[in-house]
Amino acid sequence: MGSPLGLVADTIPFSCVDGPGNRFVVFLQGCNFDCRACHNPQTILLQSPHARTVTVEELVDEIRGPAPFLSGVTVSGGEATLQTPFLVELFAALKRDPDLGRLTTLVDTNGSAPPATWDTLAPVMDGAMVDLKCLDPARHLELTHAEVEPVLASIRHLAAIGRLHEVRLLVVPGVNDDPPLVERTAAWLHGVDPAMAVKVIGFRRHGARAAAQAWPEGTTADVEAVVAVLRAAGLSRLATV
Repeated sequence: MGSPLGLVADTIPFSCVDGPGNRFVVFLQGCNFDCRACHNPQTILLQSPHARTVTVEELVDEIRGPAPFLSGVTVSGGEATLQTPFLVELFAALKRDPDLGRLTTLVDTNGSAPPATWDTLAPVMDGAMVDLKCLDPARHLELTHAEVEPVLASIRHLAAIGRLHEVRLLVVPGVNDDPPLVERTAAWLHGVDPAMAVKVIGFRRHGARAAAQAWPEGTTADVEAVVAVLRAAGLSRLATV
């Protein structure tokens, strides 16, 4: 069998918001969540006439050009783990390349993948950035049309195998930021790993789907209120957007 092909929605040669440093970002097509707050809804469908099929070699060649100015590669989506064979081959190709092996490899994920997928990726993946839309099961289902337990299982497993780069919390005022819920979330995260990195992100309407346009945006005060609860729970590696 030949190398797996990837269905790519888009790439960005330089990004400072998709992980640490300056990163090449690959957006894979297809997602198994249907998040109301999604800012990349064009990547949700498993097939799209706007996506392109690429080989690992072709994508590595794209990365090679800007590589001297990069600190790493992030694969996002959509949901990157829906194309795990391609993702593994891409990261493995980067790791064994004498000029690209220094680049860190990260996955931006909704956390839906089972532990076996993370174990498959672990040898070639430096870390995963996991979105936790809401700890409450009913509210998570409302926000994403998907169950939260696989996300929580991913966070636990990635932390256990040393591949959890950070957890990302989206703050939508009046939707997922009531104090008791944030306190439970903070306690749960601290229970998994008191030293985990957590990024708190205020919701922005710009670029979001129509279903989320009526939501209020997350102000600096909204975000800092969540950060204060996380800090009070003992989490100290906190960042905001």
